[in-house]
Amino acid sequence: MDCIFCKIIKGEIPSYKIYEDEYTFAFLDINPVCDGHTLVIPKNHCTNILDADSKTISHVMDTVKLISNHYVNDCGFAGVNVMNANNEAAEQSVFHLHMHIIPRMANNKDHMFPASVAKESPANMHKILKIGE
Repeated sequence: MDCIFCKIIKGEIPSYKIYEDEYTFAFLDINPVCDGHTLVIPKNHCTNILDADSKTISHVMDTVKLISNHYVNDCGFAGVNVMNANNEAAEQSVFHLHMHIIPRMANNKDHMFPASVAKESPANMHKILKIGE
């Protein structure tokens, strides 16, 4: 497998490791959008949340919470954005499940989300509301 994140986990590619446990690995993003921009990945390869099992997602989110709390409680950040992209259409660039932790300062005026969001058509909204039916 030619997965850059799998190579980082194996130590074949260097990284600035923030945290590691039996199930997850967290490191600073090589192209950060801000100081502390961190990626949290599972040690077992899966493409994204669409094919990951619930235990893997749970371990990843436990690590996201641990690191996010550390950034807020110990490092002086006022909050964090947690972001994830799934599949190419959502701009996923590395096809190994990963969560971005974006630490935020209280005076940061950069907006992470656009002010105007496209509205769903009634037909699409009907489909969205029918999970499991």
